[in-house]
Amino acid sequence: MKDSRALIPFFLALAIGLLVFRSTAYKVSEWEQAIITEFGNPIGDPITKAGLHFTFPWREVRRLDKRILNWDGYPNQIPTKDKKYIWVDTTARWRIKDPLLFIQSVRDEDGARSRLDGVLDSVTRDVISNNNLVEAVRNSNTLYDEVQKQEAAVKSGEKKELSPEEEEVTGDIEKVEVGREQLSARIIEKAREGLLEFGIEIIDVQLRRIAYEKSVEAKVFERMISERMRVAEKIRSLGQGERAKITGKIQKDLSVIESEAYRKAEIIRGKAEAEAIRVYASSMNADPKFYEFLRTLEAYKKALPKDTRFILSTDNKFLEILRNKQ
Repeated sequence: MKDSRALIPFFLALAIGLLVFRSTAYKVSEWEQAIITEFGNPIGDPITKAGLHFTFPWREVRRLDKRILNWDGYPNQIPTKDKKYIWVDTTARWRIKDPLLFIQSVRDEDGARSRLDGVLDSVTRDVISNNNLVEAVRNSNTLYDEVQKQEAAVKSGEKKELSPEEEEVTGDIEKVEVGREQLSARIIEKAREGLLEFGIEIIDVQLRRIAYEKSVEAKVFERMISERMRVAEKIRSLGQGERAKITGKIQKDLSVIESEAYRKAEIIRGKAEAEAIRVYASSMNADPKFYEFLRTLEAYKKALPKDTRFILSTDNKFLEILRNKQ
């Protein structure tokens, strides 16, 4: 009984020690960093090393994310330098660079996102409005150089005209002076200056989506449709020209074939008639009287059709061959 009572102070001290340990010890994970505050005021340097740490019970541990965080802006309507109204949707990646300054200025991530909304939206609007639309759409002059090359080939005589496929990419192709990537770099540079005072570091900014304003979009679609209709009409006219060319060639080939067949038929017919004349001549020379007899019978056959009756005298010249006894 006395032994058990002697252990009470030990267990009591152990419990108090556990309570003190629990109230003074804290763990920082690999993806975290911490700021110790005392009555709302930061104390000491930020804790960036992961592991078990200790502090006084009356102090508070403010935990902050050490990882790269994401920010998505709201689509904004912005006029470009060439007076074209577009919707721009921006996204960015950022992280807390100075935890102490971050706590003192924006307090938490919600406050940081509010600052990001104001700074990035303002910088994006400023950069986009000071450049033409083409700068926010393309990164290189590959398309522009190809169009210039094709037009130069037509002017120099290397090509008679552009094909419909090549003509589809011609038109108002503007030259890129800055490019989309450089615009993003400018936004990052300007936003970085404005956000450093909040302990925020901008890592990357991207123009996620660019679209025309509705009224402008309808006009652009109409122009695209008319352009495609023009190209389609040209392709159709080229097809009709090729059709006429092929039909003409077919007619020409057919005329050549017919004329060649007629020539050969006339040659064969002439040879046949010559052969017939030769046979007649040889037959006549062999037996003139027999030839005369055959020709007379043929004349009778033609002159006396079937079911025809003639009343002739016996001394008629027409029937003289039948009276010939030789």
